[in-house]
Amino acid sequence: MSTKTDTKSNTDTKSKTGTKTKAGTRSDKTSSAPSDAALARALLQLQPRTYAADAGIRLRDTPAPLYQTLVLALLLSARIRADIAVAAARALFAAGLRDARSMAEASWQQRVDALGEGGYRRYDERTSTQLGEGADLLLERYGGDLRRLREEADPKKALQDVPGIGPTGADIFLRAVQGVWPEFAPYIDGKAQDGARRLGLPVSPRRLSGLVTADELPRLADGLVHAALDKALADEVRAAAEAS
Repeated sequence: MSTKTDTKSNTDTKSKTGTKTKAGTRSDKTSSAPSDAALARALLQLQPRTYAADAGIRLRDTPAPLYQTLVLALLLSARIRADIAVAAARALFAAGLRDARSMAEASWQQRVDALGEGGYRRYDERTSTQLGEGADLLLERYGGDLRRLREEADPKKALQDVPGIGPTGADIFLRAVQGVWPEFAPYIDGKAQDGARRLGLPVSPRRLSGLVTADELPRLADGLVHAALDKALADEVRAAAEAS
């Protein structure tokens, strides 16, 4: 009797073990990593607007929106929170400083006041000076029309002649305008690549651009930057992609 009982017990154990193994296999399939396409789609859904759109810029290949995007790039490239930079850009534009001419003609104090209205107080005095000097340079060199900068042999290098625009600012500008200046697309700068790594996406600009349409590429690039700066957003994106 004892032998039969032991045999039955062993059989039950094997049966239970097998069930657990099968369940474990099913669980492994369920928890498999989401596809790159699913991650990209979830990111676009959770972060649907670009920094430029948040600043109220209707980006087109015309002088005023291009200049406003350059102003935003300057503000975003400082060591200050992105939401404050966006708010400061909106305040400058609301004050009527929407093109190089109006920025150059504004007083230093008017620019400081507008920056302060947007909460951009840490660098307001230096930034006011840079905005005035940059507007003067753009008027002198390009007649205030950044489309003429596009014709330079090295537009990224030329951008860095503008006071306050360094490599980071040039990256931000070109990342934003790649939808209207398609010769720069796909423009996935280092910060966007940081976001791609955090999400588990490829960092190759070519591979990333293949996940979305051409119209969606600027939103994807900005979304990746948001993911680089906001771990909670990255976690939310991964969860949404896994659930899709």
